[in-house]
Amino acid sequence: MKNEVDEYIAAAPKEAQPLLRKVRAIIKANAPQAEERISYRMPYYDHHGRLVYFAAQRNHVGVYALGQTYEAAGLQKYVASKGTLRFPFDEKLPEAKLAALIRKRVRENEAKVSARPSAKTRSKA
Repeated sequence: MKNEVDEYIAAAPKEAQPLLRKVRAIIKANAPQAEERISYRMPYYDHHGRLVYFAAQRNHVGVYALGQTYEAAGLQKYVASKGTLRFPFDEKLPEAKLAALIRKRVRENEAKVSARPSAKTRSKA
């Protein structure tokens, strides 16, 4: 059964499709609990909030990880702007570094949830 992300990838330019599938697989493997959706006409993953987006562009696949600092992940070569990475079609994807970034985003979103006061705590105040 095809979902919206399958349809998005199938409609993308042929040269983008292998990279889109690879980025998707890395996200799903490193954030298996995340829900896959479409927002702003591109795939995104939600786990305790928005985790990461990706999209086909003319010469690259963009990955949007919501305001991240990529230097720590060793991805500075791919930084286009704050929160945006560009992976050219003709270059090898830095899979391990992207996987580490996804896992970091999962931890950040989970930390935000655990830092929020629970309903029980709020009702005692």
